[in-house]
Amino acid sequence: MQFKWNNSAFQSLVIAAAALVLGFILYKIVSYILLRWLKKFSFISFKINLHLLQPSLISLIPAFCLRSALPFMDLPEGPHAVLSKMVTLWLIASFGWLAITFVHLIRDIIAGQYDITISDNLQARSIHTQIRVIENIITTLIVLLTISLMLITFEPVRQVGLSLIASAGIMGIVMGFAAQKTLGNFIAGIQLAFTQPIRVDDVLVVEGEWGRVEEITLTYVVLRIWDLRRLILPISYFIEQPFQNWTRVSANILGSVFIYADYTVPIEDLRQELTRILENNDRWDKKVNVLQVTNATEHTVEIRALMSAKDSSTAWDLRCEVREKLILFLREKLPGHLPRSRVVLEPEGRKSALEPIPSP
Repeated sequence: MQFKWNNSAFQSLVIAAAALVLGFILYKIVSYILLRWLKKFSFISFKINLHLLQPSLISLIPAFCLRSALPFMDLPEGPHAVLSKMVTLWLIASFGWLAITFVHLIRDIIAGQYDITISDNLQARSIHTQIRVIENIITTLIVLLTISLMLITFEPVRQVGLSLIASAGIMGIVMGFAAQKTLGNFIAGIQLAFTQPIRVDDVLVVEGEWGRVEEITLTYVVLRIWDLRRLILPISYFIEQPFQNWTRVSANILGSVFIYADYTVPIEDLRQELTRILENNDRWDKKVNVLQVTNATEHTVEIRALMSAKDSSTAWDLRCEVREKLILFLREKLPGHLPRSRVVLEPEGRKSALEPIPSP
């Protein structure tokens, strides 16, 4: 159908132009109001944020005004349908653009509170990472939804748009199955909160590492290792796997020191020295003081000194000090009883070690 230019078409053109001009004026008013509002918040870089909003607003507001003016345009059915379709697509795209802009705006507002340029920026890096991941997920969903809504407006490809929306639902189901382990950790976190096999600041030995519980969330546990490393474990680990909790009932703990000496070492002298060392050490809690021979090899005897302390950190320092002082005692007071290797030289003419040594 050929479109003929007439007074109705000219009138429609004037209405469309007036709607676009009105949209531009409304955009200026909205921008001014936003500028005034954003200036009240010193923590927001309002110039940058307003710059982000401007392109989407200058697209959305005129499109909305033009869409509102369509019923007042006296156009033939064909051109009117084409113009209505174009304005609808423009409006949908503008809404999607504005939604993405708001996501970026919120990202900047939150990220602006955490400076990653400082030296101690662990929390800032964590927040920035979370924000970026969430931003990408939300932006992808907005783009997918916007394209789906635009395709639905076309009858031949409406099924494609509905399929995209349906695929988003299927994607949610798939993500639910994929997040099954995460959901298990969440439930384990609730169980851990009630049963409390571990608590914050408990001393644990996990995966061969000694450390203290620094943080417990509903999905993971942070263990601060003795050398200031962090071991991150899923919270379900503490429901399913065995581990040592040195402070489950109390913080008191026994520490042991092993010393190796010659068979001739006077054990009672070492026992008295251990008592003297412990009685002059503030780290000992005066509960356990034991020295025993726990093993014997072909060359040495193994002597274990057992002592107690109020917690594992104190016990570690106490053990190190006792070990140092027992070694010093052996070296200075009993040097003849340090570990030694013996070599027996057989005299000439002697056929066996069982034969008596001939007299000179």
